[in-house]
Amino acid sequence: MTHGIRTGRHTSYADRRGDWRDIATRYALLPLRVFLGVTFTYAGLDKLTDSAFMKDGGSGSIGDTMRAVRDSSAIPALVDLALKNPVGFGYAIALGELVVGIGILLGLLGRLAALGGALISLSLWLTVSWASTPYYYGNDLAYLMAWLPLVLAGTPMFSVDAALCARRRLRAGDYR
Repeated sequence: MTHGIRTGRHTSYADRRGDWRDIATRYALLPLRVFLGVTFTYAGLDKLTDSAFMKDGGSGSIGDTMRAVRDSSAIPALVDLALKNPVGFGYAIALGELVVGIGILLGLLGRLAALGGALISLSLWLTVSWASTPYYYGNDLAYLMAWLPLVLAGTPMFSVDAALCARRRLRAGDYR
């Protein structure tokens, strides 16, 4: 099977489809992409629709959550910044999760969406789940690591990005 080399000969269907390893490699990131996209979309919607979360104080509020983790976070100054306007910070996190989740599900600016997800996960790890002991009890570090393959690879399959890339190739006359 040739990769990107035009030989002038027609290849059979068996040659074009590759073996199962090639197929598995091409689709390997789809389950991760769907999981992260659904999870972050749900997390954003959950925060936006939770009246207790979007408050400065009270049980389950973003304000009380941030005050509770302030002294145990890796970067207390980041928590202090969030505490200047906890409700605004809550909306920023919720909308960020929603945009990242939808972006990665659609594969629209996939690397940028994945970078946004990684940055959200990093900030939550350094603040909210930093004090989790042992460290693997805090899920934000695992989410950060899960985003990294999508930051590197983007969303090359079943995505708006892939459709736009194919369209650009057609316009340029590259029929790969």
